[in-house]
Order: sequence, then C-alpha cells, then structure tokens
Amino acid sequence: MSTLQSSSGVITSVAYSSSRCRRGMARATINMPKLRTGSLSLKLPARDLVQEVLDMGVSLRAATTGHVEKKNESRADSTIPSVSNVSDPMVMAKLHEIMEAVADRVEMHKNIGEQRDNWNHLLLTSINAITLTAATMAGIAATSVGGPLVALKLSSTLMYLAATGMLVVMNKIQPSQLVEEQRNAARLFKQLHGQVQRTLSCGTPTSTDVEEAMEKVLALDKAYPLPLLGAMLDKFPETVEPAVWWPQHRQRQERQSGRTDGNGWSVELEEEMREVVGVLKRKDTEDYLRLGKIALKVNKILAISGPLLTGLAACGTAFVGSSHGPWAATLGVVAGAMASVVNTMEHGGQVGMVFEMYRSNAGFFRLMEETIESNLNERDVGRRENGELFEMKVALQLGRSLSGLKDLAASSYSSSKKGEAIEEFASKLF
Repeated sequence: MSTLQSSSGVITSVAYSSSRCRRGMARATINMPKLRTGSLSLKLPARDLVQEVLDMGVSLRAATTGHVEKKNESRADSTIPSVSNVSDPMVMAKLHEIMEAVADRVEMHKNIGEQRDNWNHLLLTSINAITLTAATMAGIAATSVGGPLVALKLSSTLMYLAATGMLVVMNKIQPSQLVEEQRNAARLFKQLHGQVQRTLSCGTPTSTDVEEAMEKVLALDKAYPLPLLGAMLDKFPETVEPAVWWPQHRQRQERQSGRTDGNGWSVELEEEMREVVGVLKRKDTEDYLRLGKIALKVNKILAISGPLLTGLAACGTAFVGSSHGPWAATLGVVAGAMASVVNTMEHGGQVGMVFEMYRSNAGFFRLMEETIESNLNERDVGRRENGELFEMKVALQLGRSLSGLKDLAASSYSSSKKGEAIEEFASKLF
C-alpha cells in the first residue's frame, strides 16, 4: 500500500512537471506533443523525466526555426532581381535628361522653322509690292512736270533703294533654305528622341549609350544651328558637300581571325552590301551632288540679279525728267518689273530650299555608306548588327524590297565586271 502511494506521488509530480513544461513551451509558440505517461518507465526519477522533456522541446524548436529561416531565405532570393539585369540609376537619369533636351530642341526647331517660313512669305510679298509701286511711280513721273515730277521721282528712287537693301539681306540669309534646315533638324531630333526612348524601354542602357546620345545631339546642333549671326551656315559655299549631322563612326578594329559567318551574316550578304555601297557612291551621292551644284549656280545668279536690277531701276528713276528722260524712265520701269520677276523666281520658287534638299539627300546616302562600311570593317560578326535585320533596314531606307536590293547588287556586279573587261581589252589593244 505504501509502495502504491509512493508510486502515485511520483506520477503526480511527473504530471505536474510536464504540465508546467507544456505551459512554458506554449509561451514560446511551440506546440509540444502530448506525452503518454503509460509509456514512461515508473522507475525513472522525476528529475530525469523533466530533463528528457526539456531536451525534446529544444530539439523541436531548433528544427522549426531552421525550417522557417530556410523558407524566408528562399523567398528573399526569389524576390531580389539579378544584379546583371538592373540598370544603373545614374545612367537612366542621364538618358532621361538627354531625352528631355532633345524633345525641347524638336519644339524649338519646329517653332523657328515656322517663323522663318513667315519671313520668306512676308519679305517676298513686301519687296515685290515696293518694287512694283516704285516702277508705277517712275512711269507716272515720266509724264509729269513741275512739283509732281520731283515728288514722284524722289519717292520712286527711295523705294527702289529700300528694295535693294532688303533684297541684299534676304538673299544673304535665304529664308527658304533656313526653313528647310529647321525641318530637317526637327525630323532628325525626333528620330533621336525615339532612339533614346527605345534604349530606355528595351534592355539595360550603359554609359556608352549616354556618350553616343550626347555625341549625336552635339553633331545635330553643329549641323543645324539656331542663331543667324556668327553660326549661320554658308548659303553659297565654294564647294558642294553632303550635309553631315552624325558623329564620326568609331574605327572598328579589324580581326583577321574573326568568324566570317553567323549572326545573320554570310559571304554572299557581305558581297551584296559592298555592291550596294558601290552603287551609292557612283550613282546616288554623285547625282544629288551634281543637282545641288546646278541649284547653287542658279541661286547665285538670281541672288545677284535681283539687287542689281533694283539698283539700275533706282539710277534710271533718278534721271527721269532730264535730257535722258525717255531712256531713264524706260530703265526705271523695265528694271523694276524684271527685279520683281527675279525675286519671285528665287524666293517664290524656293531655290535655296531645293539646294538644301539636294545637300541633305547626299548626306543621307553618305551616312548609309559609312554605316555599311563600319559593319563590314568589323571582321568579328558577333560585334556587328544582325545581318538579316541590317539587310532589311538598308532595303527599307532605299525604298526597295529584299529581292529588289539583291537585284540592284547583282546588276552593279555585272556592270562592274563589264567595265573591267572593257578596260582590260583597251589596255591590251593600245
């Protein structure tokens, strides 16, 4: 009976100790499994039983904590992007600043182009009105005597002199050519804005992209300046050169051991691009430069003839009523009418704009030549633009289909071979 009581006391103390342990573990937010007292040996002391329960709780808590930490680490790894796919915030900020500056330049060139187009129309209308009015007054003065003669003669002479000065200034700045420059600048800056925007939206921009964008902006500013005084382009150059609005292409290092195919390139495509470059040099660029020279000569003749005719008309009007009255009146009226016709042909026909258009077209083909040669000079095709995309881009810029571009290269190749055969035959003959 005493043994049974002592055993029940031990069991009671064990149950009390295990209940305390369970309450302590509950505070630690770890659920302990329920212990079956029937499976425990009654011969164990209460101290050893409590220690065993505590060891089980510690091991369970360590296992649970490790599982939670691994789960958090895996979740953190899945949410943090790769460093290689993250763009530099400073590069992004610089490109955004460049894009805003380019958008501002587009608006400025557009507004200034409209303003200079208004100049062209207003000056043309005003000078023609002044010239025709002076010619009319010179004709009336030839039939007048006394006070009206002097007034009409003086007024006509002053109007001719004013028209002469205005024509000199107008022919110097060539408003129609200024308008074409601003149109080209606005269009090219808009293209650059789209390129920067694509760079920001696609891929990860680098500092090289920032440098290239800056160089393109500065090259466009130099090619199409906004101010007239000090920075205006020469409207009557001695030699006609293509317009250049792009930075010079960096010389790519030729690699003799590089691959000759891959990345959309092949030997046939390289030969095709070389033939296209030859056609652009021999035909398109030369044709537009030749047309530009013709337009420049016509513009020079008209620009000199207008002020010269109004000056002669002023001299003739000044001698109306003298001994040379009939001839002076004829010179004053006819020269004034001819000056109005010449001024209309030059500025109404916008000959300066035609010259600038030819110069810009020659520059476009020169840019295509340099772009193609820059890709061909890079022997490592992995560093070039994709060959298929590049071929399609060249075909679109030339206004041809892919088959048409191949036909153009084939015809150029056959014509060059015929030319070489004729030269070889002529050299053998002579």
